[in-house]
Amino acid sequence: MAISSSSSSSSMQDMFKQRKYPFIFSLFLLLIFVTFLLISNSQKSPIFAAIDFAQRTALIKSVPGFNPNSISTSTSTNLHQSDKNNNTSINRESPLNNVRIDPQSSNIPLKINPEKSDMIISDELETFSYHWKLCPGPLAVDYIPCLDNWKAIKKIKSRRHMEHRERHCPVPSPRCLIPLPKGYKLPLPWPKSRDMIWYDNVPHPKLVEYKKDQNWVKKSGEYFVFPGGGTQFRDGVNHYIEFIEETFPTIQWGKSIRVLLDVGCGVASFGGYLLDKNVITMSFAPKDEHEAQIQFALERGIPATLSVIATKKLAFPDNVYDMIHCARCRVHWHADGGKPLMELNRILRPGGYFIWSATPVYKKDEGHKNVWKVMVNLTEAMCWKMVARTFFKRGRVGLVIYQKSDSSSCYENRKENIPPMCDQKKNRLNSSWYTPLDSCLLPLATSSYKWPAPWPQRLNTKPLSLMLETDAEETFNEDTRHWASLVSDVYLGGLAINWSTVRNVMDMNAGYGGFATALIDQSLWVMNVVPISGPDTLPIIFDRGLVGTYHDWCESFNTYPRTYDLLHSSFLFGNLSQRCDLVDVAVEMDRMVRPGGYILVQDTLQMIKQLGSILRSLHWSVTLHQHQFLVGKKDFWRPKDIARE
Repeated sequence: MAISSSSSSSSMQDMFKQRKYPFIFSLFLLLIFVTFLLISNSQKSPIFAAIDFAQRTALIKSVPGFNPNSISTSTSTNLHQSDKNNNTSINRESPLNNVRIDPQSSNIPLKINPEKSDMIISDELETFSYHWKLCPGPLAVDYIPCLDNWKAIKKIKSRRHMEHRERHCPVPSPRCLIPLPKGYKLPLPWPKSRDMIWYDNVPHPKLVEYKKDQNWVKKSGEYFVFPGGGTQFRDGVNHYIEFIEETFPTIQWGKSIRVLLDVGCGVASFGGYLLDKNVITMSFAPKDEHEAQIQFALERGIPATLSVIATKKLAFPDNVYDMIHCARCRVHWHADGGKPLMELNRILRPGGYFIWSATPVYKKDEGHKNVWKVMVNLTEAMCWKMVARTFFKRGRVGLVIYQKSDSSSCYENRKENIPPMCDQKKNRLNSSWYTPLDSCLLPLATSSYKWPAPWPQRLNTKPLSLMLETDAEETFNEDTRHWASLVSDVYLGGLAINWSTVRNVMDMNAGYGGFATALIDQSLWVMNVVPISGPDTLPIIFDRGLVGTYHDWCESFNTYPRTYDLLHSSFLFGNLSQRCDLVDVAVEMDRMVRPGGYILVQDTLQMIKQLGSILRSLHWSVTLHQHQFLVGKKDFWRPKDIARE
């Protein structure tokens, strides 16, 4: 029976007259509860787990990737797209929000078709107008702003300690675009790229002649071919790796030894072949007369970065590398009172190993014997134990393996406090960015140091560097689950990204490394970047068996142009835009990404609009998903005009 509005009104009046307030109040609460259940069921998302950040400590709350604004309230399924002719076909049954911004048109509205979305954005994409120009000069194709600032470099009074190879960033940041090499092609896929790359992509033949007797690289038609040779392993890096294993069987590649630093790496064949043994190597070298060695490494798909041991610390945390390797890396470890070797001691994990493959290990002339004597005295003073010294007849290579002390007992029993111990009261978080080299040793725990769990268990085991707050481990585990779900449900299956073309990946604000962890089974590697303006989570990333570095995104990154296939960030740009211009950051992203490569950004709609408008002016195609995921794809477009020098 239908109830009329008049009778309903009369019943309500009778209830108030009889003062049945408890019943009315209970009915009101029941109504609110039912409404809440209906809303919750209609908005539940299988992608995200809602986290109460109000109960987190201030530091944990600020970790990237755990932003309350990142919690989605819309249902998500796979998005079916086709990239042919820049057209996008959308599954009409999928409520995943999607819009493609065509870079060829102007004043493009950022609107969603209501038939294909559960929300509509009525605002238009902000119009960004800028007359882009190419960077000038014959060397512009490989321009690295903070390493090629010749005006600043010319003013350096001394180059004795390689000061000219360090960072000297221009102010303001240049807003010119990097030209493409003539004949540039999409890179060869991994693992083929480990052994050969397109010549036209890195057209620098100097190393072919300069290192022809060491089998670094050879030219074969339209390719560069990498036979796997090096200064200390002319007959092939595999024989050299086996020789190290035979010399010191305690080294268990890919188990206890997972994260390695290769100093003066050449074209990174050592690190490239160790990938087969589940060892991830951060290969580094300066931008010097060994033309484009790091560019070769990254074009091959091998983890690498530009850096130098000069007057400043390396951009890594204390006590993180399982092993450090130097094969005639041309670093004078005993120079300046031993500061270069003390820098290795700083970043080497307690109980970790240093492999020094060099001529002073085995040559008997006076000069080499003097160097060896100085190294013996220095390593003993640093409490490094020599665990092996040998000569490889087949390769005519001598090497020595040192082990860093894992407790403070040796330091306490030294006859002289030289080198001295570093000040324990000094705050060392993020302390390596633009910081002078130490001439002291880091204090160690009084008891024996605990080594990380064997790989691959260490990836998801509680990191040794995790904070001691009561909910820190819970937050870490939640972060891991969050990224596992987001990557599997959205990133890999629901976005317009061809992951088969992605090899070199950078997470611009890596947090705990959850994004990289979720991608561990993919055929790619991730450079985990921890911004210096945020929480210092980089030691945790290394504890997990991953690699990364510190950086300030208001400056250019130490890499060649066109070296990454995908850049990722999660709620990075809000705070960053308060410190520097988003346009400069976009120009740097355009410099680092290869043609055909991507950026994947999770952020607020406001930041996505701003970034999307800048990328559109750079002729990137831009796609929006769920009003919080921006996918940009770079093409081959470059402006015709050239900036003034």
